[in-house]
Amino acid sequence: MKFFLKTILAALLLLPGLAAKGDDMREKYIRRWRDVAMEQMAASGVPASITLAQGCLESANGTSRLAVEANNHFGIKCKNWHGPVIRHDDDLKDECFRSYDSAEDSFSDHSDFLRYNDRYSFLFDLSPTDYKGWARGLKKAGYATDPAYAEKLIKIIEDYKLYQYDLAGSYKGPKPVLPPPPSVLERSVKVERPLQFRPRSLGSVVIDYTFYEKHGIVYIVATGTETYASLARQFNLFRREILRFNEEKKDHTIPAGTMVYLQPKRSQSTKDLAKHVVEEGETMKSMSQRFAVKMKNLYKFNNMRPGREPLPGTIINLRKEKK
Repeated sequence: MKFFLKTILAALLLLPGLAAKGDDMREKYIRRWRDVAMEQMAASGVPASITLAQGCLESANGTSRLAVEANNHFGIKCKNWHGPVIRHDDDLKDECFRSYDSAEDSFSDHSDFLRYNDRYSFLFDLSPTDYKGWARGLKKAGYATDPAYAEKLIKIIEDYKLYQYDLAGSYKGPKPVLPPPPSVLERSVKVERPLQFRPRSLGSVVIDYTFYEKHGIVYIVATGTETYASLARQFNLFRREILRFNEEKKDHTIPAGTMVYLQPKRSQSTKDLAKHVVEEGETMKSMSQRFAVKMKNLYKFNNMRPGREPLPGTIINLRKEKK
C-alpha cells in the first residue's frame, strides 16, 4: 500500500511538468503552422484561428499517429477521396482516413473540405472573425462527435490568442486580389471576408466587369453570356458558393441585366430601409436581389409561405419587426 501511495504521489508531482511540456508543444505547433493557416484564410475564407485550433486538437499538436504517419492534421476520413489512405481506430475500429504527401497538403484539403461540403456552407455566411460562431457551427454540422468540441476549440483559441491571426493585416504574405473600386462609388468596395477576384477569360472573350455595391455587398451585372459556373471560375469562387449567394438551385445562363452577388446577401436590410411597397412585376426573388436581403428571410419577416408572391401595393418588411 505504501509503495502504491508513493507511486500515485510521484505521478501527481509530475503532472505540472507534463502540462507545461504539452503547452510548449502546442505553442511550437502554432508557431510552425500559423503562416500556413493565414495563407489558407486569405485563399478560402476559413478563419486562421479555427484552422489552428482544429489542427492542435485533431493532431494532438502534430504528434498523433495520423499526423506523423499520414500528414493528416484534421482527422479527415476517406469519403469522396481518391488518394492514398491510412487505417486507424477512431469511433470504429480500422477506419479509413486520408493520407497526404505533406502537412501543407492537409491544411489545403481541410479548407477545400469545408468549402466543398454543403453541410458546412452556412459557415461562410459568418464573419471570418466570429470564431465562436465557426466553432459552434462545426459542431452543429457534425465535424466531430465530441459534445464539447466547440468549447474545446474556443478555449484553445482564447488561451493562445489565436484570434489575432484572423485580424486584417496580420497576414504578411501575398494579399488576396480584391475587386477594384467601382467607378460608380465614391468609396472603395468593402469586402467582408477574403475573396480572390481573379479575372479569367470566358472562352475567347474577356469581360471586364464593373463592380457595384448594394448595402455593402459586392455584385456585378450580367451581360447575358454567362452562367453561374463561368462566373465562379472567373472570380475564383466555387459554383455551389455563387449559387448560394444568389439563392439559385441550379446552374443556368443568366439573363442580361441580372444582379449577381459575389458575396452572401445580408440577413436583413439597413435600418433606414425597413419596408418596401411592392411594385408591378416584382417578386420575392427580385426584391431579394434588389435589396441584397436573403429571400428566405423576407418570407420569415412577412409571415409568408415560401413560393407565395405578394400583390402590387403590398408593404413588405425588409427587416425583422421589433415586438
